[in-house]
Amino acid sequence: MKTLLLAWFLALSGTAVAEANEANTIPTSEKEFVDCIHGFEKAKIVEQFGEPSKKNDIKTTAGRIVASIWQYHFLNTNAEGTYYQTTELDFVDDKVVMVVFMNNNGEDLPNDAVLDIPAPQADVPFQPEL
Repeated sequence: MKTLLLAWFLALSGTAVAEANEANTIPTSEKEFVDCIHGFEKAKIVEQFGEPSKKNDIKTTAGRIVASIWQYHFLNTNAEGTYYQTTELDFVDDKVVMVVFMNNNGEDLPNDAVLDIPAPQADVPFQPEL
């Protein structure tokens, strides 16, 4: 059954995935990256791109890592060739389960950040819901 599933998956995979796996490299263009990244383990990702700039491990109470969030900067390009500022890889165990491309640095806002929040309008009376 596993052989049948593997054959089916390979038959449906795109040429970019096949070429990336044959060359044993991970492409950096957005679509090809998403198509093939699920086939590589953490060790292969580190081998090609180095350690992530930010890593957050989620552990069980026993200390076993069950999930990880890795972030790389200026790794992937969109269809126009422009780099995304951050690429986030979410792992469960050793497998990538989600890829997120962000046009920010992936950091949380600092505590002293000033947000542009509109002031409440004084001429509208407050009406509590009943």
